[in-house]
Amino acid sequence: MRCQRQTVQFRVFRGRSNRAAQTMEKPCILATIGHEGIYPCFTACIEKHFTVVSYKTFAQKREHFADKIQVIFVWGGAFKVDRSLLQSLPKLKAVVNGGVGVDHLDIPLINSFGVKVGNTPHVVDNATADIGMSLMLASARKIIQGDNFSRHRESKDLRESSLGNDVSGATLGIIGMGRIGYKVAKRAHGFDMKILYHNRNRRKEEEERAVGAVYCEKLEELLQKSDFVMVVVNLSPQTHKLIGAKELAMMKSSGTLINISRGLVVDQDALVDALQRKAIKAAALDVTYPEPLPRDHPLLSFPNVIVLPHMGTHTVETSQIMVERMVTNALAAVNGEQLPNEVKI
Repeated sequence: MRCQRQTVQFRVFRGRSNRAAQTMEKPCILATIGHEGIYPCFTACIEKHFTVVSYKTFAQKREHFADKIQVIFVWGGAFKVDRSLLQSLPKLKAVVNGGVGVDHLDIPLINSFGVKVGNTPHVVDNATADIGMSLMLASARKIIQGDNFSRHRESKDLRESSLGNDVSGATLGIIGMGRIGYKVAKRAHGFDMKILYHNRNRRKEEEERAVGAVYCEKLEELLQKSDFVMVVVNLSPQTHKLIGAKELAMMKSSGTLINISRGLVVDQDALVDALQRKAIKAAALDVTYPEPLPRDHPLLSFPNVIVLPHMGTHTVETSQIMVERMVTNALAAVNGEQLPNEVKI
């Protein structure tokens, strides 16, 4: 099934009709479909196994659904799984997140109710690596500026300021060489880039050779030598504002910062200051805090900054697989089995 090729009729339980009563034989999940939630075109595989109760319907008829919902699907920032919600769902068995990052979920709190947490790892790796390369190329070659020129040009001549930079032969520093970071390195290797990386643990020599990557034990070395610095780490207390004023000052004045991890990994105030002082050349961000940024945020005023609304996994293929993986985890939960992708702390 492909979102742009096929329209799926979405049925949300709303009343006590015979048809709805029949669907109630399936286990119930709480999810938001449509606005800020799962796109309706991906719901066929969910409805095959579950009755979907929208959060809006649940809020209106909480007493009716409280003892029926067994799984919560979390997709984006549709609603918050807090103590109040957990207390109202005595039959809840799992909270399943669409995506890898679960920093928005209070896992100890959820687990304290005897509820498991699942996510969809590995599914997002290629799409996220692709967006990292896309941001680097778009920033280096000034793709956005070129498109704006074509649409709104006041003359036929490109200005000197429209000159971009070659990616081939440049040095890419990858902070975080996990699964996604390594896939970024594979792609960059195909562009004949020089690759540096900093990670908690060094990769095997054969893995380094395969992509031509050189390990930097100290983050400072990577920052000083890289033309492009791409951040690909999980958000944790150790990585919160990992890139701040000190780190930005270590970068080349011709350097570009690319963040495809989590917004809070970069100190945005420090980034604004570095851009204003021209301490670095540019930035390309798939993630920010908050998401999306307010329209008057300083980062949106820079012509040398690209800001996306967290689109790293925003593809038809990846989203479909994510939903299918969520269903797999949910089925395991309602059947009393181990979640294939349980998140443990």
